[in-house]
Formats: sequence, structure tokens, C-alpha cells
Amino acid sequence: MFMKKFLAGLAAVVMAVTIVPSASAAGTTLLTNVRTGHHPTFDRVVFDLTGAEPGASVTRTTEPTSCGSGKPVSALGEEFLEVRLQPAAAHENGHSTYPGSRKFETGLPTAQSVAFTCDFEAVLSIAIGVNRKNASYHAWFTTDGPLRYVVDIDHN
Repeated sequence: MFMKKFLAGLAAVVMAVTIVPSASAAGTTLLTNVRTGHHPTFDRVVFDLTGAEPGASVTRTTEPTSCGSGKPVSALGEEFLEVRLQPAAAHENGHSTYPGSRKFETGLPTAQSVAFTCDFEAVLSIAIGVNRKNASYHAWFTTDGPLRYVVDIDHN
């Protein structure tokens, strides 16, 4: 009798676990890589994504802060372009989908650093440290192949 009740309870738990959707199934886009590159007139930061195109915005800030604590995030740059993707994440089911560092210097002259500022409740924010204030930039999604969000920061 005990074994029969135990197995029935276990089956209920397994059924409950299997119907919980993953982050990507719920519509959250996942970050898989961050790449940077130097070009003759601009520096480029590329966010490789899987899933559907999320909402995106870029805002300027003089000091990036962590969304969890509100504390400053230390990174190289005179000003920061904070990229916000939503719904998006760099993890799924407790596992990272992004294998790289969450804060690094790029070695580029204009886009000097990249620092994650938020990866919580389907909000992913990443600050790009720029070598000067009011740098002009262009940001867009590419959908002709893998989904990517691209930010080009002009050298001048």
C-alpha cells in the first residue's frame, strides 16, 4: 500500500515538472554570445541570440548599476550605452546560455568594455563602456540568419 501511494505521488510530481515551460518556450530570447570588433570608422558589439526578436532599447548613463542591488558596476568607459533586451535572458532553467565573462575589457579604442547590469525576470541589460561622452551609435537587429542585436559606436 505504501509503495502504491508513493508511486502515485511521484507520478504527480513528475507530471507537474514536465508541464512547466522553459524560459525559451515562454517566449524569452536567450543570449548565447557577445562579440566585439574594430572597423575603420566604428567599433561593433554584437549580441548573438536565439528565439524571437525581443524588445530593445539603448540609453546613455554615466554610471551603470546592478538591477538587483542598485550598486555601481565598475567598468572602463567615460560614458555607457546600456542595451536592454526584454524578454531576454542569459540563462535558462538555472543554466547559463552565455558561456563568456559578464564583465570584460574589449581592447577596442571606442567600445572599451562590456558589463552585464541585469539578468533577472526576463530583463537583460548590458552596458557598453565608451571612451567619450555623446558618442554617436547605431543599433539594430539582424534577422537574415541567426538573430543578432548589433551596436556600432562611431570613432568620431
